Amino acid sequence: MFMTRRTAMASGLLCLAATTLTTKASPMTDTTDAPAGVHDFDFLMGRWKVWNRRLRERWVGSTDWYEFPGTCDTRLMLGGVANVDELVLPTLGFSGMTVRTLDVEKGLWSIYWINSKIGVVTEPVVGKFVNGIGTFIAPDKDGKRDILCRFVWTIGDQDRPHWEQAFSDDGGATWETNWVNDFERI
Repeated sequence: MFMTRRTAMASGLLCLAATTLTTKASPMTDTTDAPAGVHDFDFLMGRWKVWNRRLRERWVGSTDWYEFPGTCDTRLMLGGVANVDELVLPTLGFSGMTVRTLDVEKGLWSIYWINSKIGVVTEPVVGKFVNGIGTFIAPDKDGKRDILCRFVWTIGDQDRPHWEQAFSDDGGATWETNWVNDFERI
């Protein structure tokens, strides 16, 4: 059977994620000589209540949001160069999984999303943290529209991090935020 690079990567990520969410997290090894960025997502480890807000309609200047609850469990992997979370959204009837990997040489994180409704690993958004704010961007599609997708993590309070997703259809000149998460540690 021929396997594309993307299929092989997706299979590996799903195996990593499945193993992670069904086993105890391994303790962090000594990281005194850890690569830059290896601790960037340490704040997210553990169990969370998540308050979600999503824009009801994109690309029309809407300010109408709907809110829904969620929970998130995040585990550290590979001494900090990877982590996995599962976001459960009971009122929407689906879950999502995020796999984050650190390119140690470049100091950049790649963030992959998997939705339980379609089961496909998305192309990653890529970026890093600067002064407590993580910005991750990638080309994407929204329907048939070519866009840029941006994730922004704001740590601020370690027990109440904030995440936003925004889309741009003009090459990043303007952004429309369409999904917001506020986390509270359980």
